[in-house]
Amino acid sequence: MYDLKSMKAPRLTGGGLRIFAALLERGPTRALIMPKLLKDAGIEGFRQDNPTQAPTLLPLVPPEDGVFAKASVPVADQTALLDRLPSQESSRGGANSNMFATVRDYRAAYAAKTVSPVDVGERVIAAIESSNAGEKPLRAIIASRADDIRRQAAASAERWQAGKALGPFDGVPVAVKDELDQTGYPTTVGTAFLGTQPATADATVVQRLRDQGALLIGKANMHEIGIAVTGNNPHHGVARNPYHLDHYTGGSSSGSGGAVAAGLCPVAIGADGGGSVRIPAAFCGVYGIKATYGRVSEHGAAPINWSVAHVGPLAATVADLALGYLAIAGPDELDPISQNQPPVDPGEFQSLGGGVRGMTFGIFEAWFRHADSQVVAACEAQVKLFEKAGAKVRKIEIPSLNSLRVSHVVSIASEMAMAMDPYYRKHRTDFGADVRINLALARTFTSRDYVRAQRIRTRAMADFAQAFYDVDAILTPATGITAPPIGKDALKSGESDLEKLTETMRFVVPSNMTGHPAISFPVGYDKAGMPISMQAIGDHWNEATLFRIAATAEAELERRRPALSYSLLDSP
Repeated sequence: MYDLKSMKAPRLTGGGLRIFAALLERGPTRALIMPKLLKDAGIEGFRQDNPTQAPTLLPLVPPEDGVFAKASVPVADQTALLDRLPSQESSRGGANSNMFATVRDYRAAYAAKTVSPVDVGERVIAAIESSNAGEKPLRAIIASRADDIRRQAAASAERWQAGKALGPFDGVPVAVKDELDQTGYPTTVGTAFLGTQPATADATVVQRLRDQGALLIGKANMHEIGIAVTGNNPHHGVARNPYHLDHYTGGSSSGSGGAVAAGLCPVAIGADGGGSVRIPAAFCGVYGIKATYGRVSEHGAAPINWSVAHVGPLAATVADLALGYLAIAGPDELDPISQNQPPVDPGEFQSLGGGVRGMTFGIFEAWFRHADSQVVAACEAQVKLFEKAGAKVRKIEIPSLNSLRVSHVVSIASEMAMAMDPYYRKHRTDFGADVRINLALARTFTSRDYVRAQRIRTRAMADFAQAFYDVDAILTPATGITAPPIGKDALKSGESDLEKLTETMRFVVPSNMTGHPAISFPVGYDKAGMPISMQAIGDHWNEATLFRIAATAEAELERRRPALSYSLLDSP
């Protein structure tokens, strides 16, 4: 039943990469090369799959009880949760204490007046500048305005002084992926030609954080138009991993993952069309969640894909991830899709530290073990810890994962090609070479391919629904490999490495197609000290269960401090 395979393909970089991109864009040579490329990508086999189901164009599942949310979670309810959420202290002697500054730490410092938002504002300005200096710049934050940070920090300090903090995030640094609008900043979507003017309004999720007084520190780097998962951006710089600056962060929310891991902010906003929140969270040893499709408003996010798109938070701890999620989740009158969701119940989050006793986890063994041996070993060890904590494990099978993988490729690539179509003729050569290759491939897909992919989506949603009859969550590794090294030959021109891409994305794409929520959480480190992470996939609208699973793992994790780390609450 298991049909996913590892891919063998040549890695391209430098002049060879640019030549290959140019050949794919020319009719005669494209006709010669494309059939082999389509076969290697699995498109040929995909076109032999003939599902009987009607297409599902958007994976939106209505609430079971028919009760729809009318508003987002009130800020007062979010603030009330602060003292009830689990701390980052490990059950193993507090080894995680003070590893990362949390939202709670910032609030405690402001309340005690040991530090002010103005101090933090100055320190984050200096930290961003420092992180982007030297021979190996972090490039987590690619656009930051010191005047804007100082203005926000001063306003927050006045509120704290008056005892009128706006919410859990007042004065807390937050970074925003450059795929979402933030007033005063261009939204480049990782390109060299989009975002020529600053945005005049915030995306809904940015506005919700601003309304809580969040200290918005700037725009986070991303893989160009979000079409790959390394974080290698030839226009804005390669995003480097704080655990080892010679390794990738993952993507496409590459800067968001790097900023959180480096301590530039406890929470960052990313976007996930094919693992783009969970992959950088996994590679950078932090936490990331892609909520149920429609749970978080897409208003103000660049319209580069529709049927697989999810905005979501990354954070240094489970508690901060929960706070980030509660701050941005809920219906938005500017996004019709977000209005078809059940209420977010903050009461469910009071029991995040309640453990996993009584839960049943599904594991598709062939899928689970299709990863690097160190990744599998760490994830299997975590499963044993879950069992020790009172959870049960049930073997499951999920058919046709390869067809689902290719369906995702067809869906997201077709939608991105359509989104870039108005710019393609004028700016084709302004894209990085790897993006040019992906767009050339996407432009060969047909309407029949796209409809077939949506019919396979329908079948996959039924297959996953069947699996969730018997389990509370499905466990997999988050990625098949740990953060790969950045080749010196890829620094200027980027790279195309389908083998690395496939290993990275193996476990994340199904939930983008089916709309199920999925969370990435660290469970250990490989021999080189790079983080290893696990993924839990939940049933629709059941995010609270995923947070409990991640919190249980967090309590047992001996975390390691990244090689590059800033502490904004400490004096320089």
